[in-house]
Amino acid sequence: MHHQFRALLVLSVVALGACESQGGTPALDTEDQKASYGIGLNMGSQLQPAESRVDLDAFMAGVRDGMTGAEPALAQDELQAVLQAFSQSVNEQLSEERAAQAETNTAEGEEFLAENAQKPDVQVTESGLQYEVLEEGDGPTPGPETQVSVHYRGTLLDGTEFDSSYERGEPAQFSVDGVIDGFSEGLQLMPVGSKYRFYIPSELGYGPQGAGQRIGPNATLIFEVELLEIVE
Repeated sequence: MHHQFRALLVLSVVALGACESQGGTPALDTEDQKASYGIGLNMGSQLQPAESRVDLDAFMAGVRDGMTGAEPALAQDELQAVLQAFSQSVNEQLSEERAAQAETNTAEGEEFLAENAQKPDVQVTESGLQYEVLEEGDGPTPGPETQVSVHYRGTLLDGTEFDSSYERGEPAQFSVDGVIDGFSEGLQLMPVGSKYRFYIPSELGYGPQGAGQRIGPNATLIFEVELLEIVE
């Protein structure tokens, strides 16, 4: 992430381009306009973590000068020094924010799981996985190397949905041992035809690294899972 940010930052300011910063939505009639917008959108998405630090007008001026071959407003050695310092500063800021988020997620997860474990319908395994039987099926139970077909919905503690096979309109198929530990363990408790809810501590989920933009470090996860069939 940090190396990618620095590389993108240097590439964006020195070489890539678009038009001058203006309000409103530009015309997107031609294929070139659409492609240009896509380039800018991708760049902006990658730079989003530093959104509060990037001056858009200065950024666009650098892009324009790079595209047109104009004389840079800063000497090359000064540019390299300031970009390196800026990249390091942003990465340090992101690391601090991530550490704070991890600490918050840990505290919230521990509090939630401690309270949730007291509910009469919630069962707790030796590993710390918590689960609730919503519907009990009567089919076979999968093993760790079994291929299964499932419908599932994953949410954070605040209810934010980060993944859903229902939204994609079709069940997911995978090996039981090919998913995070808490999900894998929970599946092996389920007879085919069952619907369970898993409460997965971060150490049985994605841990300190999180996953993508939606699942932060040390996040506790909640999954509603339907085990549809064992796939031969």
